[in-house]
Amino acid sequence: MTREELIKNIKSKQSFLCVGLDSDIKKLPAHLLSEPNPIFAFNKAIIDATAPYAVAYKPNMAFYESLGAKGWTALEETVSYIQNNYPDQFIIADAKRGDIGNTSTLYARSFFEHLGVDAITVAPYMGRDSVSPFLGYDSKWVVLLALTSNKGSYDFQLTEDKNGKRLFENVIETSQQWASDKEMMYVVGATQGKMFADIRKIAPNHFLLVPGVGAQGGSLEEVAKYGMNSDCGLLVNSSRGIIYASSGTDFAEAAAREARILAGQMSELLKANGII
Repeated sequence: MTREELIKNIKSKQSFLCVGLDSDIKKLPAHLLSEPNPIFAFNKAIIDATAPYAVAYKPNMAFYESLGAKGWTALEETVSYIQNNYPDQFIIADAKRGDIGNTSTLYARSFFEHLGVDAITVAPYMGRDSVSPFLGYDSKWVVLLALTSNKGSYDFQLTEDKNGKRLFENVIETSQQWASDKEMMYVVGATQGKMFADIRKIAPNHFLLVPGVGAQGGSLEEVAKYGMNSDCGLLVNSSRGIIYASSGTDFAEAAAREARILAGQMSELLKANGII
C-alpha cells in the first residue's frame, strides 16, 4: 500500500485505528476452542466486526509463533482473509526483526514475498545493514522502533550523548538517510506524551505507529495534540482493549463497540485538525 492510498483510506473512513491481533490461545472465548483453528476463527470474527472502523491490522508474531506450525497457519489464513475480504486494510507484521545480511534478507522475503503484508516492525540497534534488506520492495514499509512505552526505554532510548541528543533522536535522524516517508515510519509509544512534539521536529512528515492507547493507558487526545500532522500521520493501535472487550459469545460485538468508540474519537480529532 502506498502512502497516498493509506492517507486516502484514513480520510475516507475518518479513522486512524489499527487493531492489534494479539490473539492468545489462553484468552480466547471458551466456545471457540472446539474450532479446527481457534485463533483464525477468533481473528476472523474480530476482523469482520472491526473492519468498518479500522484502517490497519497488526498481528503480533509472538502469539502465532508460540503455537508452532498451527500458529503460522493461523497467521497465513488471517492475512489472506484480510487481503481477500478487506483489501483496503494496511497489514503490519509486528515482528521486531533485527539482524544483518542474509538473515534480514530472508526475513524480508518471508514477510513481504510469502505472507505479503504491507509492513514489518524492525529493530534498528544493528544499524543500516539490518534495515536495508527490508527496503526497496514496492509499496512496502519498514516500521522502525524509535521510542517505546515500556519502562526499559529509559535504559537506552532516552540516554543522551555529549551534546544532549537522545538516542531515539539519533535513530530517527540517521534512519531518514536510508528511506523516505513513503516507505518508513516509526514506532512511538502512546505514553510518551509531549515527546511526540520533539519527534515531529525531526520527522514532521513520517507516519508514526502508536501502540499503548487503551489498556496501556496512553491518551489519544495527547497523541493527536503533539503527533498529528497535516496528513494525520498516525496509526494508533489498540489490541487488548478491543479484542478482549468480552470473553463471552458476544466478543465480536464488544470488539466492534470499542472500535466504534475509538474511531468516533479519531473522527472528531481529524475534523478538529482540518484533515477531513
